[in-house]
Amino acid sequence: MAFYTCTLNLAIDLFIETDELKPFVVNRTKDDDIQANGKGVNVSLILKMLGIDSTALGFQAGFTGNYIEDFLQEKQINADFVEVPGFTRINVFTQVNQTKEEYKLVNKGPRISKEAIQKLLDQIRNLQAGDYLCVSGSFPQGVSSSVLVDIAKVCYERKVHLIIDSSYLDVMDCLTYQPFLLKPNEEELALWFGKKIETQEDYIFYGKELLKQGAENVLISLGSEGAILLNKEGVFGGNTPEGKVVNTACSGDTLLGTFLAGILKEKTIEDNLKLSLAAGSSTAFRKGLTDFSDVDDLQRQITIQKEE
Repeated sequence: MAFYTCTLNLAIDLFIETDELKPFVVNRTKDDDIQANGKGVNVSLILKMLGIDSTALGFQAGFTGNYIEDFLQEKQINADFVEVPGFTRINVFTQVNQTKEEYKLVNKGPRISKEAIQKLLDQIRNLQAGDYLCVSGSFPQGVSSSVLVDIAKVCYERKVHLIIDSSYLDVMDCLTYQPFLLKPNEEELALWFGKKIETQEDYIFYGKELLKQGAENVLISLGSEGAILLNKEGVFGGNTPEGKVVNTACSGDTLLGTFLAGILKEKTIEDNLKLSLAAGSSTAFRKGLTDFSDVDDLQRQITIQKEE
């Protein structure tokens, strides 16, 4: 068994902390940090911290793409990116202390050719039965969201466990191919079903609909409200611990990566969901990904309940 993550739109994330943000003047920042990113890259990093090796797939471009590959190599994570022209994008996340606001500036990424897309699909066709593939995030210019369905079909035929963490409506067309796990948030659930979703009962109802239509597991991330897991074993919910939110950009990726590691380690659903919620919150409480140093303490604030 091998684990692969796929980030079609890699990124370098620049995190900025400033006391105030005013227009038309020079704003001096209080702190900054730069990190190799992309949702699948984050999952690979979390898996590595938890002792699970993975190979990162996707498209890389220019010196910014090279930076991400070098960074992964330093972390002893294998990368097998398809090289494309242009530059891998740089995103900017700014935390303003005075107003307690967070600004997220996310760029488009390079334009991808049909030939490069075909190379990526060929890589996926070479995966083996029992492997895991986690496809995460947005797609760059030139990549139709329908490629998700192409990937789902290949994984179904190859008996590869497919995990999808993406917002596109095409996710619904992937359900025919029985994806192993979907990780929507409340906004994505509303988009997929064309309904207003507000209550816990709504989350559970539409999560069960995803199961009925083919998904094996559904992990609904609800930000400060916690998360809900649905599968054949039942419906499990958990809260998030208290803490000062610094950056929410990578908390969902941490939740997912930790949960997937727990599945591979055969943790119980309750223990796995609790650890994953604590790890996701730990990331939200700092500028970058968690180092798991505070996760044991955060777990003590979390209660997992199974719906009767």
